[in-house]
Amino acid sequence: MQSAAQTEGRESLEAIAMLALEFGRLLMEAGAGAGDVEAIAEQVAAGLGASRADLRVGYASLAITIGVGSAGITRMRKVGPLGVNQRLAQALHAAADRIERERPTVEEAGAELDRVLSVSTHHSNWLVAMAVGVACGAFGRLLGVDWPGVGPIFGAAALGQLVRRWLAIRHVNVFVAATVVACLSATLSGLVARWAGSQTVAAAMGAAVLLLVPGVPTINAQNDILEGRPTLGSARAVWVGVMLIFIAAGVGLAQAVLGEGH
Repeated sequence: MQSAAQTEGRESLEAIAMLALEFGRLLMEAGAGAGDVEAIAEQVAAGLGASRADLRVGYASLAITIGVGSAGITRMRKVGPLGVNQRLAQALHAAADRIERERPTVEEAGAELDRVLSVSTHHSNWLVAMAVGVACGAFGRLLGVDWPGVGPIFGAAALGQLVRRWLAIRHVNVFVAATVVACLSATLSGLVARWAGSQTVAAAMGAAVLLLVPGVPTINAQNDILEGRPTLGSARAVWVGVMLIFIAAGVGLAQAVLGEGH
């Protein structure tokens, strides 16, 4: 039979492992690279008293081995859909630094994580939509879209972002959502740009879907491969490739409807 001390030690290791995994999971879902996820999870474990910590980063799961003295434990955690949330990622970095510096108990560290999650709220959907519209319109100008085509890009991209968010809340498949949003934004941008007299309708249609381009996953895929994680990097790269195919399908459908690009 296990002694009370052994049971308590095992529970302590369990708590450390699960909290470190929670930091890692949140970072992955916030768009952090594998190197950052590994460093922060191990930093949290060390700050909570682990003498050794080894994290394995997979595309859909994380596994960590925690050790204190001769005792050790391995636990795994599923990772949800990967997105981008730089505000949360930065807050988690700061929290991990505080845990390493102050050496709190597991309960105190868990309370700190809860506080970080409570204050790291998202911007309003309307603000994000306006920012996306401005960004796509600016990229449109860089791509040579004339001024009559910029306004339609702004409106179509902003609406596309709102629809994208609406579909995400309802857990619609991300690839299907990308096709729907690409088709909607490109069609609307093309129609309004044509009505406004733009001579760069095709370019305006392309610029209106730039909100869907998976920039962060692309960078992470490249970094993971270069840092010696080819399996994870390849998984990210495949996801990026499939996403681009579905975006292209949406734009192609819009071009077929409007008769552009032929």
